[in-house]
Amino acid sequence: MKRTLRTTVLTVGVLIAALGLPAGAAHADTTPRVDLRVLVVSDGGPSTDAIAAELAAAGTPYTRIDLTQSGRTVIDADFLADTVDGRPRAKFQAVVLPNDNPFPAGSAETAALTAYEQTYDIPQVDAYTYARPEAGLQYPIHGGYSGSIDGKRAEVTAAGKSGPFGYLDGAVPFEDNDPAVGESYAYLSKPVAGADFTPYVEAAIPGQSAKGALVGEYRHDGRRELVVTFVYNRYQQQFRLLARGIVEWMTGGVHLGASRNYFSVHVDDVFAADDRWNSMLNCTPGDVDCTDPNATPDPIRMTAADVDHAVDWQNDKKFTLDFAYNGAGSVDHREDNNGSDALADRLIARRGEFRWINHTYSHPFLGCVQDTTVVPWRCATDTDGSTRWMSRNDISDEIATNRVWGERAGLPLVNDELVTGEHSGMKVLPQQPEDNPNLALALGDNGIAWLGSDNSREPDQRQVGPATTVPRYPMNVFYNAGRAAEQVDEYNWIYTSRAQGGSGICEDNPATTTCLAAPLDAATGYPDHIVPLETRIALGHVLANDPKPHFIHQSNLAEDRIAYPVLDGVLDGYEALFTEDTPVVNPRMRDIGTELRRRADWQAALRAGEVRAHRIGGTVTVDAPDGLVVPATLPTGTTLAGAAFGEAYAGAMSGWTRSTGEPLALTLPASAPAPVADAAEPAPATGPAPKTRIPAGVTDPVGHTSDG
Repeated sequence: MKRTLRTTVLTVGVLIAALGLPAGAAHADTTPRVDLRVLVVSDGGPSTDAIAAELAAAGTPYTRIDLTQSGRTVIDADFLADTVDGRPRAKFQAVVLPNDNPFPAGSAETAALTAYEQTYDIPQVDAYTYARPEAGLQYPIHGGYSGSIDGKRAEVTAAGKSGPFGYLDGAVPFEDNDPAVGESYAYLSKPVAGADFTPYVEAAIPGQSAKGALVGEYRHDGRRELVVTFVYNRYQQQFRLLARGIVEWMTGGVHLGASRNYFSVHVDDVFAADDRWNSMLNCTPGDVDCTDPNATPDPIRMTAADVDHAVDWQNDKKFTLDFAYNGAGSVDHREDNNGSDALADRLIARRGEFRWINHTYSHPFLGCVQDTTVVPWRCATDTDGSTRWMSRNDISDEIATNRVWGERAGLPLVNDELVTGEHSGMKVLPQQPEDNPNLALALGDNGIAWLGSDNSREPDQRQVGPATTVPRYPMNVFYNAGRAAEQVDEYNWIYTSRAQGGSGICEDNPATTTCLAAPLDAATGYPDHIVPLETRIALGHVLANDPKPHFIHQSNLAEDRIAYPVLDGVLDGYEALFTEDTPVVNPRMRDIGTELRRRADWQAALRAGEVRAHRIGGTVTVDAPDGLVVPATLPTGTTLAGAAFGEAYAGAMSGWTRSTGEPLALTLPASAPAPVADAAEPAPATGPAPKTRIPAGVTDPVGHTSDG
């Protein structure tokens, strides 16, 4: 039975004419082919760009038309549909518009899109639209609301939970990061009487007990629209919470690409000690740039009790920390304490509770030889002016000695992972603009395949000899702070002006967004300002399908244990937002590197036009190069070659499948609704449709062809 109804027989004939589908005799199979690609029509606003960013991050192919670009492609019947082997083909499985109708009145493009959506049951997302009867809603002046909803709490309705937003626990909090800045404008309204409108996300209308829709599905004239009545950008938490559901709604849960919510935390310098910030000198004694003659190091080092606390915390949160260790830290401590090291004894006794990463034996700087006679330091040079580098043998010894120490201690190691001290050996601007050429050789000597890097310096993966980098997010919980007061003091020094007693770094770099209007209070600054800010930043990464790990230091698990409030904020905040079938994914470094690398390979294949995918009824077919690993998200019960496809996540099955060069045929469960073509059969074609190049005015970030 057809899923869409037509009001008159005349409608069918109009659609056939509009889309150029010739009427003819009955064909053996009238099921249309729908290419797995999304059409995004943008007016340059943040909402359509946010949806495009979500598609790109997941690896879902889309074609973008920019309405502001002169000479852009006109959307007409030929652009939207054609035939392949006599079968009608819809070139896009969904349409995203900036609002419910961004074209002029009487536009032929509107007519073409309407006919296309009706004929092939193609859903449309109105990325941000005014509440009006044309979108199934009353005007806000009729008992609704127009204005800011900063800091408000929306809720997923029962229909939303049983539908596209079932991965959410219910709450959709709207950010209010700066009371002086309007961040979220919305129209809250009720459905028009008699409209087939299903609210998915609602919020209370100010001054009323009634609620108004923020997201809902409007069915009319044989079409389906997802109506969104609040503005957003790609970084805001409210969008990040709803983005998955928007994509699942528009694709019917059948699309290329996959996403997860990831969070991994590396703790550097385990077994060693970290130098402490000196609040009087405004530097860190022991650091190469702290040259005050009164600078006496005051190290911060975990205790056995801190290890037990970490284990208890992990068990409570069902989360595993990655410990990047330096064996020399324990060796030196035993030498200074008559062979005693209670911390190392406890870490080794509880070694199976953590994941372990080689962080070099003694944490030296592995790049150029540092000349510390000047501040900031510079690379030392030979008499001929060439840079002096740490040698291949010295680097290799640091890696190998630490591995052997860890093996003797019984640490469960993965020997192809490495994080160098301060990410050294790799280029660091401005002093060392290139990698130590001996680093790649030493990595090869030790079988290193995955090398931690600093995401703030190098956000993209790259090769260093045989190793692929894994960019890590530095959390702004300082390595040289074991107590909250130290963190606040250093934070004030960095982020306030000279007139306020700070370093002036922030005023010299106006692009920095964390500059403070006034110094933080020593007693309340950490819990009231730093923790919420760092929690929001890290949780933003988690919600953005970003697997990159975060890193802190062992000092942050010692003394005041200042890392835990931030980690608690991320994990507790996440748990309050998502259902149990959408857990935080907590991979180790090797698995993160693999995920990042196969994403890069997938995006390259899409850009090269090497991937095509389509759906005919209950079968999804993917053509991809031999060896390429293909990501897909499909309904539960989907099979590939008779075996269950993917892993369960967020109410769907998703994962990666390696192509053999032959078409992958995935069989959807019988319960998965299939698109229909509501038109007479087209005449048979003589062969496959030729490859269609994206015409002028169309940008396509994840694929250069508009066929599937």
